[in-house]
Amino acid sequence: MKARQIAEEMEGFRQSVSEMLATWNVPGVAIAIVKDGETVLAEGFGLRDVGKGLPVTPKTLFGIGSCTKAFTATAMGILVDEGKLDWDRRVRDYIPTFTMHDAFAGDHMTPRDLVCHCSGLPGHDFVWLNAACTRQELLERLQYLEPNKDFRAVYQYQNLMFMAPGCLVGQISQSSWEAFVQERILDPLGMVRTNLSVRTSQTSEDVALPYHEREGEVNEVPFRNIDAIGPAGSINSCVTDMAQWLVLNLNKGKHGDQQIISEGTLSEIHSPQMVIREALKHPELLHSSYGLGWIVQPYRGHRLIRHGGRIDGFSALTSFMPHDNIGVVALSNRDIAGTPLPTILTYQVYDRLLGLDLIPWSDRLKKEHDEAKEAAQKAKERAVAERKSGTGLTHPLADYIGDFEHPGYGVVSVEVADGGLKATFHDMAFPLEHYHYDIFEMVSDLFDTRMTVSFISDVKGEISRLSIPLEPSVKDIIFTRMQDKS
Repeated sequence: MKARQIAEEMEGFRQSVSEMLATWNVPGVAIAIVKDGETVLAEGFGLRDVGKGLPVTPKTLFGIGSCTKAFTATAMGILVDEGKLDWDRRVRDYIPTFTMHDAFAGDHMTPRDLVCHCSGLPGHDFVWLNAACTRQELLERLQYLEPNKDFRAVYQYQNLMFMAPGCLVGQISQSSWEAFVQERILDPLGMVRTNLSVRTSQTSEDVALPYHEREGEVNEVPFRNIDAIGPAGSINSCVTDMAQWLVLNLNKGKHGDQQIISEGTLSEIHSPQMVIREALKHPELLHSSYGLGWIVQPYRGHRLIRHGGRIDGFSALTSFMPHDNIGVVALSNRDIAGTPLPTILTYQVYDRLLGLDLIPWSDRLKKEHDEAKEAAQKAKERAVAERKSGTGLTHPLADYIGDFEHPGYGVVSVEVADGGLKATFHDMAFPLEHYHYDIFEMVSDLFDTRMTVSFISDVKGEISRLSIPLEPSVKDIIFTRMQDKS
């Protein structure tokens, strides 16, 4: 497709991006489009730093979150090509200590299972979120996490399972996940600005600051380091680099004259593995499946391979249409909980380049977004209505203080703060607001959540346990009081 034709297809797009930044209250976004092996557009819009008024550029670094997962699957695929890894051998053949709560799953889990979300485990994201753990320590915690489905029965998104391949890649290569991805993927593709830790990103002069919206106001939030679970989401990149990643995937694993990963192995990575059972909301999007680090889903009759990403203050979408030889990456510096902007822009690009009528994705998703906010508000109102008024604590405030431990989730410390109670979990502070009896609400502004926390007494009447619904799809997580070290 000639540059002139691209310009005609994309006429009005830049103005549309600027308008949608305002509509969705997003500071900045960067977009790259690849067509027929070439980057035909790479631009920044809006601000990477609101306070200083600094603009987004094509070189601006953003957290790409779970778009990292495809890099991890590709690293595994390279080891498959070298005969060092088999998708369908047991994980225990490579990591003998690998253990799951479900003994059958632990014994039969394969590398393929790790990267297609079929472990039987729900999210359990508070196990790793902000935890001061090594990758190996997180791996050892898997045995204490309750599944809610049978192994290989259904698709359930699970970040910890993608952390495990990092251990696998590091052990097989006698290196580390970081070093392997850098040397075998990033360096050959010339992705010179891309890094694998937010600590590196923060040293860059051209880096987007992370932002979060609460009650209509967008504010800067701290960068979150997730190195321990890096293979699931720690990569930071810019659209000029990510365009090279798209070219590799569109070019059947080849970059220039170098075959980074074999065509056959990459085809396996791009192929459906687990059906994603979800209601169809839009006729243009048919049923999707998860491949190995990618989601495979038709879009308006065209094969689309994509993956989104989210980490505090950032959201991203990487996608490509192999049969049409088109790829799009959209990176933004506001978390996806409040905005589907990368998705909206991506679909608009495909509509334009495929010569299709433009679908009003922004209007559609804004309606869904507003309905979700209304439902959340009603849920809060129900919680207030269900509160038993006039009830008090069954113990003096000092009796609730202490450290409570769960072998998979770690330690929750409860202390007195501002005349009430505060819980500290993985260095995150949560005010505890009394609800009724020995039940409190654990409040998080960043995650916009209020979790019901129950203090439980033993037969002697002493506070011995703490119950928190950190993973809604299983029973509440029970933390047991630790003995006073003094």
